[in-house]
Amino acid sequence: MRHAVLQLINSFEQGGTERQTVQLTRLLHESGRYDVHVACLSGKGPMRHEVEALGFKDIPEFPLTSFYNRNALVQLRRLARLMRAQKIDVVQTHDFYTNVFGMAAAALARVPVRIASRREMGGLRSRKQRIVERRAYNLAHAVVANAEAVRRDLIEEGVFTEKIVTIYNGLDSHRVASAPLLKRKQALISFNLPLEENRRFVTIVANLRLPVKDHPTFLRAAKLVREAIPNAGFIIAGEGELLGSMRELSAQLKLESDVFFTGRCSDVPALLSISDVCVLSSRAEGFSNSILEYMAAGRAVVTTDVGGAREAVVEGETGYIVPIGDSHKMAERIIALLGDSDMAREMGERGRRIVEQKFSCEAQLTHIEALYERLLAKARTSLSDRVEQTESLTGL
Repeated sequence: MRHAVLQLINSFEQGGTERQTVQLTRLLHESGRYDVHVACLSGKGPMRHEVEALGFKDIPEFPLTSFYNRNALVQLRRLARLMRAQKIDVVQTHDFYTNVFGMAAAALARVPVRIASRREMGGLRSRKQRIVERRAYNLAHAVVANAEAVRRDLIEEGVFTEKIVTIYNGLDSHRVASAPLLKRKQALISFNLPLEENRRFVTIVANLRLPVKDHPTFLRAAKLVREAIPNAGFIIAGEGELLGSMRELSAQLKLESDVFFTGRCSDVPALLSISDVCVLSSRAEGFSNSILEYMAAGRAVVTTDVGGAREAVVEGETGYIVPIGDSHKMAERIIALLGDSDMAREMGERGRRIVEQKFSCEAQLTHIEALYERLLAKARTSLSDRVEQTESLTGL
């Protein structure tokens, strides 16, 4: 009999955590080793169809407005009942909200294996939220960190070292590397970009919802790059509430004709195929999916020294790592790459090989399944010990 595994996802919006959760659900489902179930806090988002295409048509939803009202208790009991009804053996959660809600429900339902996650570092959670999440980790049997930097962060917060397991994000490098099979002109048209043969594009893929992504540093670097390389163009792919303010800043910097906001990008591979250099300007990250996509597409990377960036990018070999908020150093590195296409191409190829070797979907699935099996075996041993103790006490 296969073990039942529940993946609890926040929503199906197009964020890095959601993308990784949907991908893991697909990998586990296709492996055939487990009876996979899916539930969510919100059923909205463009990636829902990917999960439905796997056969998950009626995805249970547990909408929350707060952790501290009557609705939260109602939803908690609903989820616990679902876990019992489906005889769930493993529950895995993936972000702050699902950690807190999912670990509480799984403990209430006495699920044998409970796995929480940490995929971020500093700048996103208040002190109160960190305390609440720490309690959720106490209910978990393991906490998955998606980078060693995140693991160290958890240890500093007081999470038991033996509970933390580092499992890197996985990326289907073939999906990214094989995309283009849009010609450059077609890709430019599809993203509403100028049809100029000599344009060199510097691209950032990051949502415009969180200030921590620090697009202003990217734009200030863009101004310096454009002064040195007049045919440089700058693509900002992402959507969110900060779009208006970033448009205003690009106008203040006199970059209106050189900065292109593409909105939500449903075809990242095609976008990267027309990009010469790719950038991450964040002030805080766990482990960036964008960096992996850049590398898998064979693009040289310029990233801030944040989260697990150094675990992916090899300084001077696959790209450059610059101090957080340092637009001058960022511009210097972008200019160097735009000025030496051969060097940029070689860096990109090295990056592609690293993704294939270290950050593949296959590696991610192998590590996740090994974690499941280890914790399930431990749970069976613990249950067996309790049965023996009970029999001893009752004289059976």
